[in-house]
Amino acid sequence: MEYQEPGFGSEGERELQKRYGTEKRANSFYDRQMIDYLNPRMQEYIREQELLFIATSDSKGECDSSFRAGSPGFVRILNEKQLAYPEYRGNGVLASLGNISENPHIGLMFLDFFKATIGLHINGKASIVENEEFLQSDNTPQEIKDDIFTDDGKKPERWVMVEVEEAYIHCSKHIPLLAKQNKKIAWGTDDMKLKGGNFFGVTSNVNSRKESGD
Repeated sequence: MEYQEPGFGSEGERELQKRYGTEKRANSFYDRQMIDYLNPRMQEYIREQELLFIATSDSKGECDSSFRAGSPGFVRILNEKQLAYPEYRGNGVLASLGNISENPHIGLMFLDFFKATIGLHINGKASIVENEEFLQSDNTPQEIKDDIFTDDGKKPERWVMVEVEEAYIHCSKHIPLLAKQNKKIAWGTDDMKLKGGNFFGVTSNVNSRKESGD
């Protein structure tokens, strides 16, 4: 079977490129920077990261963005077309997972603020994988099995597996270079103070509205 280059870019992108005269630049970017798999350099980059931003939407297209973090390399590479990130204990809302259960499309954004000041976009389709499913599979990397058997707050409750459809660079020029500071992280805690407490004053706002009858 003859190999065919993957087609990148949405209809909306293409239409606006025509309107604003950026087709040549966009096509150069598609040709030079976008692929539909994780090449070795991308895989190496992901294994060094401890920050991940995700974007999901429900079946109506209503969006949600969120943040994931862990020890360097907490996002695990299954192969050049698949990766998985752990879902640790959270607030129980399950907003991102709820969206994924309705709509598998997901956008991942890795940003390295501390070393390379380079970002990596990954777009694809997500599915929820329970720990038991990974343990029963012969294709599960040992590092994921080790994660599942950890006995501290970093034990994943489940995973999100992503089938890669687009992978491309986010350029360095506007990414700040930051200095990383030591912070003790209470993995899996339910302590409200350690989780930030009522930092934005929402509880007092809600109580005031209830008292005023709003």
